[in-house]
Amino acid sequence: MAVAELLAPGAFVVGANYWASHAGTQMWRDWQPAVVEADLQRLAAAGLQVLRVFPLWPDFQPLDQLRTAGGRPVEMRFGEEPLPDDAVGQAGLDPTMLQRFGWFADCATRHRLDLLVGLITGWMSGRFYAPPALAALDALTDPRSLRWQLRFVREFVSQFREHPAVVAWDLGNECNVMGNANRDQTYLWTANIANAIRAADPTRPVVSGMHSLSPTGAWTMADQGELCDLLCTHPYPVFTPHCDQDPVDTIRTILHSTAESRYYADLGGKPCLCQEIGTLGPMIASEEVAARFIRSCLFSLWANDCHGLLWWCANEQTELRHAPYDWHAVERELGLLRVDGTAKPVLETISAFRAWHGGLPFDRLPAARREAVCILTEGQDPWAVAYSSFILAKQAGFDLVFRDATQPLPDAALYLLPSLSGHAMIPRRQLLALEQRIAAGATLYASLDTGLPAGFEPLFGLEPQTRERRREWGEVVLDGLSGAPTLPCRGDFKVRLRPTRATVLGREADGNPVLSVAPYGEGATWFCNLPLERWLTATPGVFHAPDAPPAWRVYEEFSREARLGRAAACADPLVALTEHELGPDERLIVALNQSPQDRPPRLHLAADWALQDVLYGHLGELAANDATVLRVRR
Repeated sequence: MAVAELLAPGAFVVGANYWASHAGTQMWRDWQPAVVEADLQRLAAAGLQVLRVFPLWPDFQPLDQLRTAGGRPVEMRFGEEPLPDDAVGQAGLDPTMLQRFGWFADCATRHRLDLLVGLITGWMSGRFYAPPALAALDALTDPRSLRWQLRFVREFVSQFREHPAVVAWDLGNECNVMGNANRDQTYLWTANIANAIRAADPTRPVVSGMHSLSPTGAWTMADQGELCDLLCTHPYPVFTPHCDQDPVDTIRTILHSTAESRYYADLGGKPCLCQEIGTLGPMIASEEVAARFIRSCLFSLWANDCHGLLWWCANEQTELRHAPYDWHAVERELGLLRVDGTAKPVLETISAFRAWHGGLPFDRLPAARREAVCILTEGQDPWAVAYSSFILAKQAGFDLVFRDATQPLPDAALYLLPSLSGHAMIPRRQLLALEQRIAAGATLYASLDTGLPAGFEPLFGLEPQTRERRREWGEVVLDGLSGAPTLPCRGDFKVRLRPTRATVLGREADGNPVLSVAPYGEGATWFCNLPLERWLTATPGVFHAPDAPPAWRVYEEFSREARLGRAAACADPLVALTEHELGPDERLIVALNQSPQDRPPRLHLAADWALQDVLYGHLGELAANDATVLRVRR
């Protein structure tokens, strides 16, 4: 793989995170090259392209701090041995470990596997690792710890910058767990490590390696995007807020990895890789269900420009006795390969996808059409709101870009301000710019949670009357939509509204407006008087169950004009479509069945488009947790 392949628009790689099958995190100390070679041979034969690997920090930099009276530090040594005077020794690196990593990299080259190297591996599977001399220090803020981390990175990268197996340098595995730091401190730590990598090797991309980022707080997408070349997600439903609610082979969980990766990429301004993904063992999903889940994730990530999927982890770890495997049951049954070396169905599924993907008649998939901008505002739970908005958009047949309310807004036909909360929400200057775009012909949708927006009536054609905390929940009838669907009426507050210019399309039992549309210059504004997105995110079953409320119908209605440029539509809310322009009169359509049941084809082409060929799947039926890929021509 070319070094730039991970960053190229439309690039997509498959692989796994790797610890040796016989030893897990102790592989560098319990070094058995024959076992490692057999592991890599199996993974390469299955079609994997990339392994994310980890030179464990205390193994590669085994420093001891020698002290004198009062515990005053005197000297760093390897046990009782002074550090050698060469560059490797002065960086505190163990030459034997470097030789082992060099052999590993050579082995990867022999088997045509690329390596994404996680440099500061001080956190792994629930255990903190550090050199003995640094173990009691805060790894993110202590100057002495940072000094030796920089020496580690500079010399390790210098040792292997010419090696053809290395495709990218990762800052380290989830280093945001290694200490306590504020935003300025995390920025400095990231900048120091990233700059040390680039000083030693300016040719390869720097990968963040961080999980659990947010628009605000200590670790942000914006900061990681500024300082790194590639962001990454580790989308495990059990560990990600709002995601551990539905079966893994249903729409909410399937779209988790894609929604979170797009969330990071859009807010961080850099490409994003799904760097770790897995089902965390048979208690969450059987082997067969896990295979269906990963097939859905592969097609979804690929279709939404999410640069790849790396499974956690390559090998089963059920027989290991040391921590963290002794501590955490969830770390033992994660492998693509069983203890006896046989492949699980997940690996077979990844292999089949890789074989198909490698035979496509084009190098890279053009970016999907994205008609809308979803603006995330201050005072809300941004991930909760982003997650539901992403799913609802997919169900309604369009795609969106995420932006923070403080970021510049791209031009679009449709803008969303979902589940407005708090007292600040969106800066006035941004709101005025948004109003100008609506007046010029765009469409705006907003929904209300606990927010107190200003300038409300001129924008939405509704005059607020009173606000009160809800004492009971009822039902909303969307009588202005075909079939008059109903939704549960959820939310902390009830705002009583009087229409001035707006047409009311949905009401509570007492007639209070819940869904409305009003003209605004050449455009239109839609308003939902419920925290639709926040409520859906917090409620199990609301996207896939047979009795799920048809909330997606609201998104379908206000997006109608924005979707007119699409070549295809699907009336099934459990089937997601993306469209990719192969040329001015040619498009690729990816239709993904996000359910564990076969579904009849409800795909309809616009009048001026015709089917050219089928690159994957079948037109007659969308198989459970599978896709159909079509090429159409105007």
